[in-house]
Amino acid sequence: MAKPEHTPDPEVVAAFDAMIAGVPGVVRKGAQMPYVSVNGNMFASISKANVIGLRLGKVDLAEFLEAFETISFEGVPGHFMKEYAAVPYTLLAQPDTLRAWFARSYAHASALKPKATKR
Repeated sequence: MAKPEHTPDPEVVAAFDAMIAGVPGVVRKGAQMPYVSVNGNMFASISKANVIGLRLGKVDLAEFLEAFETISFEGVPGHFMKEYAAVPYTLLAQPDTLRAWFARSYAHASALKPKATKR
């Protein structure tokens, strides 16, 4: 029996697309669970709960969690992802701020050791 398909919230996907548009060359992947990666390292995604997660360096992560009073990103229920912060819904209405944090996320992921991709 096939698993039921997950359809991400169009508003969250639109905010995600607007956010990634701030960094040239970044392309969204994944139809059911959108994400972006650089050098084989994922650094932002949308969970099945329609929450955007950003991968940040240690200092930026602490700053983000405190500034936006949010929590670690839960990629799948019960699994909190190390180095990721959950983007609060209120931040989706602040595209410039969201793009600035996405740029920090991209910079952090770009500095990580490249991983081999499966494709």
